Amino acid sequence: MSQAVENIQPSYPLFRNDEYKASLKNKQDNYEERHPADKIQETFLWSTTKEYQDLNFAREALTVNPAKACQPLGAVLCSLGFKNTMPYVHGSQGCVAYFRTYFNRHFKEPISCVSDSMTEDAAVFGGQKNMYDGLENAKAMYKPDMIAVSTTCMAEVIGDDLNAFINNSKKEGHIPQEYPVPFAHTPSFVGSHTTGWDNMFEGIARYFTLNHMEGKEVGSNGKLNIVPGFETYLGNFRVIKRMMADMGVDATLLSDPTEVLDTPADGKFRMYSGGTTMDEVKDAPNAYDTLLLQPWQLEKTKKFVQNTWKHTAPKINIPMGLEWTDEFLMKVSEITGKAIPDSLLLERGRYVDMLTDSHAWLHGKKFGLYGDADFVLGMTKFLLEVGAEPIHVLCNHANKRWKKDVEKLLASSPYGANSEVHIGKDLWHFRSLMFTNKPDFMIGNSYGKFIQRDTLHKGKEFEVPLIRIGFPIFDRHHMHRDTTLGYEGAMYMLRTLTNAVLERLDEETRGMGTTDYNYDLVR
Repeated sequence: MSQAVENIQPSYPLFRNDEYKASLKNKQDNYEERHPADKIQETFLWSTTKEYQDLNFAREALTVNPAKACQPLGAVLCSLGFKNTMPYVHGSQGCVAYFRTYFNRHFKEPISCVSDSMTEDAAVFGGQKNMYDGLENAKAMYKPDMIAVSTTCMAEVIGDDLNAFINNSKKEGHIPQEYPVPFAHTPSFVGSHTTGWDNMFEGIARYFTLNHMEGKEVGSNGKLNIVPGFETYLGNFRVIKRMMADMGVDATLLSDPTEVLDTPADGKFRMYSGGTTMDEVKDAPNAYDTLLLQPWQLEKTKKFVQNTWKHTAPKINIPMGLEWTDEFLMKVSEITGKAIPDSLLLERGRYVDMLTDSHAWLHGKKFGLYGDADFVLGMTKFLLEVGAEPIHVLCNHANKRWKKDVEKLLASSPYGANSEVHIGKDLWHFRSLMFTNKPDFMIGNSYGKFIQRDTLHKGKEFEVPLIRIGFPIFDRHHMHRDTTLGYEGAMYMLRTLTNAVLERLDEETRGMGTTDYNYDLVR
């Protein structure tokens, strides 16, 4: 099965030649102990029934494809948003390899992150010695201005005390006393990646401001703080900064990984690039206020901002779609006294024009969607605005208050009358819903492609196409540079959904002389 150097084939055609087919069949016949094909098909068909769905939804002690990741993943992303900062995970090497690979596959960029490589002895006796060496080596080798420490399951199960370990590292001379090492406990067995982002941000804000509030005065620096939360669309950072610049608002994005996750190929390696500075964090309490773009995932941050910085952190919704972008900009105007400029009014008008052109194609279309709490809430609002029906709304790690909020939103529109909201459910639950109450499309991350494959396997008429919006997106390139926020984000989502509908329509009307009476040139 060797390849000829003059004709190197990629995996797709290579694994379909006769030699590989024979090898695969031999493996299946002699080593996999497979059930007969008819029994496999019978079981598959049963897994698509309402009877199976009832059993599926009754399970308690098993999660299948949970539609979330663990806390330290979010902590790493938060840390990457600060200037010259090295994310440091107190735990095993394998966990950090997972985080780096996960982000690398999504952003197609190298991801800097270190671990102190806890092993069996550290799991028994504690990882303080690992942290001594780890902090010293990370500072010496990578020369960050700050090291942001989070934890994995191993460190949390044995109860390692980060505050004590870091202070002892300084006392023992492994790192200087004044060297900034903010930290957050991020146990993977509770919460999710969004919880980890929240915990890490609160840890960084606490480190630089909790005991340094003397002389701070709300509004004295004339700025507005904006906290993005766990955000992987780099275009969203850029569109928020652009809208604030258009309004003449001096805004600080607290955690901005835009540059380090989108570095140019110009022959220069950038381990660090851009990001929020330590001085900007220290100055943050002097701002007019702090806006949390994804409030459902930033509850710990909100409490700290309100109790320590004395900011109101007013309730807003994620600025997705028309109405919630309007509300966001009006809130910014209210806080800062800056008027909404003509440039944003023109942009809004262009989106309304697009909506007028395209809404008929989305009207009445049924969607299933899954993802993080604020994203799913914002996408639900967007779908209702365009006349689509979000019949299945799923967020694994949302709480009952979030569910009530989504149900209230759905009840406010006739397009939400047939919708169901699911919390604490995973993508295997979502798979059942795609069979028993089929939508026209599903919206979510790359993991949905396996559900699309399963629905297609039952028959073309059962297929539920996946529209990739969310995180992670591993199997398509450069979508992380798009935006879902603001009027620009609404344009992107409208274009993406409308063209998915039109592509599906073309696919269904390509039959020569059978269905092509609707194979129109103009849509």
